Amino acid sequence: MKRCLNLVCVLLCFYISSYSQSFTDSNLPIVLINTDGGVEIPDSPRVLATMKIIYRGKGLRNYVIDQNTAGYLNYNGRINIEIRGSSSQALPKKQFGLTTLKADNTSNNNVMLLGLPSDNDWILNALGFEPSLIRDYLCFNLSRMIGEYASRTVYCEVMINGSYNGLYVLQEKIKQGPGRIDIMRMGTLDNTYPSVTGGYILKADKTNADDPVAWTMSSYLGSNDVTFIHSYPNPEDVTPQQDNYIHSEFEKLSNTASTGNTSLDSGYPSVIDIPSFVDFMIISEISANADAYQFSTFFHKDRNGKLRAGPIWDNNLTFGNDLFIWNFDRSKTYTWQFDNGDNEGPKFWKDLFTNPVFRCYLSKRWNQLIQPGQPLNLSVIDTLIDRTIATISEAAVRENERWGTVSNLLMEINNMKEWLNQRISWMTTNIGPYSDCSNVETPSLVITKIMYNPNTSVDFPISSDQEFIEIQNTGNKTIDLTGVYFNGTGFVYQFPANSEISPGLTKILASNSEVFTAKYGIHPFGQFTRNLSDNGEKLILADGFGNIIDSVRYSNLPPWPDADGNGYYLQLIDPNSDNSIVTNWTASTNTIVSVKETENSMKLKFYPTPVKDNLTIESSGTIKIVELFDFQGRLIRRIDVNSEIYKLDMSSCSQGIYMIMVISPEGNFIKKIIKE
Repeated sequence: MKRCLNLVCVLLCFYISSYSQSFTDSNLPIVLINTDGGVEIPDSPRVLATMKIIYRGKGLRNYVIDQNTAGYLNYNGRINIEIRGSSSQALPKKQFGLTTLKADNTSNNNVMLLGLPSDNDWILNALGFEPSLIRDYLCFNLSRMIGEYASRTVYCEVMINGSYNGLYVLQEKIKQGPGRIDIMRMGTLDNTYPSVTGGYILKADKTNADDPVAWTMSSYLGSNDVTFIHSYPNPEDVTPQQDNYIHSEFEKLSNTASTGNTSLDSGYPSVIDIPSFVDFMIISEISANADAYQFSTFFHKDRNGKLRAGPIWDNNLTFGNDLFIWNFDRSKTYTWQFDNGDNEGPKFWKDLFTNPVFRCYLSKRWNQLIQPGQPLNLSVIDTLIDRTIATISEAAVRENERWGTVSNLLMEINNMKEWLNQRISWMTTNIGPYSDCSNVETPSLVITKIMYNPNTSVDFPISSDQEFIEIQNTGNKTIDLTGVYFNGTGFVYQFPANSEISPGLTKILASNSEVFTAKYGIHPFGQFTRNLSDNGEKLILADGFGNIIDSVRYSNLPPWPDADGNGYYLQLIDPNSDNSIVTNWTASTNTIVSVKETENSMKLKFYPTPVKDNLTIESSGTIKIVELFDFQGRLIRRIDVNSEIYKLDMSSCSQGIYMIMVISPEGNFIKKIIKE
């Protein structure tokens, strides 16, 4: 196998060394990279360079001679750059990772490249092992079309040190940030609950010296263990407490999936964001990604949020393509990738699929997405393929002249379309029924107030601490809120198990409970994590399986009422009206004092503190559940109480600091306790 690879490389290198090409203009953006001193770009360490991006605008032609015309330069500045990738490093054409820098050659320079959101970490994808030149691009775009974040992509042609280097895709590196994976930042001091709960980015992947193994999980293939790696925080920055916490979340997933536990309180729905796992599987399976589940498989988790699958990554071995030069042929139309005898990944993928409830939601989502006009409908995908090929057809000729890797693009695309036709048909036949989850009744909960950008005052100088939203039960039945949560990242809240909301009443969630109480004289039901966007965002209230209960996309721009930093909040005029219609909202300054708008908070007493043996918890209302956590946020004990007073035996606990969570119909409350 190695001899075969070396022979391929020798032949390609001979072909390349005997070839020269004059490149003057393109319908695509042109990226010019010139390293300091003309040095070759290594695997590591990074070298300094200057990068210019020539781009006149959409639909206009770009010329290399415009490299000194400021008006035609999308970027003109410093970068550092290195070769990136694993298997692709064996190919003559390299892919690169680069960081845009300020003139001091050290400081990161956050910039918008070719319309992509501002950042400093970028990738030039060389489209290795990819005769169609579109598989990564296609998968990333399909993932975004179904509503998940995936790396944004722009085709370009690249010159390095004056020589044409071929067709590339400029794309975003997977990283933490508001424009990419929108999870909370973490530091080395975030080791206790709730800080230790996020945010994290993990991946199942191959390892090297820069990416040491965090832990392994077994697969159904026995010896083929799956290695997990910390991506954010960086491996060298992850503390033992953080590693233990996020590892325990994966173990919870594994245990609950293997037993088929569908409890909203303690089963896999309480651990994972089911829609993200469903969408990840759908993109991985429609493309039959040979690496999916085992390699380049990312997960992320926001603070206090659920574990989410994705974003997708490394999708070149898809749609019938594989490492044929190494005799691999795993991307088939007629098998599931998590059960194909090769890269099956951790057991929980197959366990989730074989669970009737999860599989029902997977089938339901799949059958929605393949309907006419929907993103995964065959004709819609074919149109996207045709549009993409039309964009790169000119550059594909130069790519093949330079590298000899695109032998017959038309045949490759026709084969891919036929492969997709067979794959979609097979999946539809074999994915199973979805009637049991097709008409799920969701509770009558409506988002009725949104305070997203409060004004400031002498008494309340921090705007973000005054944010709140209100949710009302518009039905005639008491609603069990177990499992109800806000879907996604950026704004995080999950109702505590066994909490309830009576007909006509409301729950207020605040960004800072103490500030809200001080300002309005009433205690909010709960405190959400992170903050509402000042510019507007989509709030999705869902049940534990991801069924959407209510959804509102508010904005600070007209025609939305003006509630942007002026002391007003958005209020739904009639709770029974459609809150997705802008005209049903108004800007209000009504003082929040009505008993109807919030339920009285519990008065809690904890004694004695510090505690030696028994801690008494006394309440003015019913205590449903008491949970005991250690200072690293790990659950030690969970007790069903259903009383107004409870004595918690802590005699066997070691000395130190513990967290007590009291869960009640009025909300959840956390208290720090010292054990002597």
